[in-house]
Amino acid sequence: MAKKIKMTDLTPDEKMKYEIAEELGLLDRVLEEGWRTLSAKETGRIGGLMTKRKRMMKKEALQKNSV
Repeated sequence: MAKKIKMTDLTPDEKMKYEIAEELGLLDRVLEEGWRTLSAKETGRIGGLMTKRKRMMKKEALQKNSV
């Protein structure tokens, strides 16, 4: 059984990871059984989406600052 997670204690990256897991329909399994139960494909998908979002956020911030 996994330990309880306090969303207020998470870093922005950890929050993003949980949000993406929820979007992919994996959050229930992660909360019940832990991150280790995910396959390499599922874990890679989460990592890839995190990288994509970070790039988009950085690009948007740069565009916002240049205006």
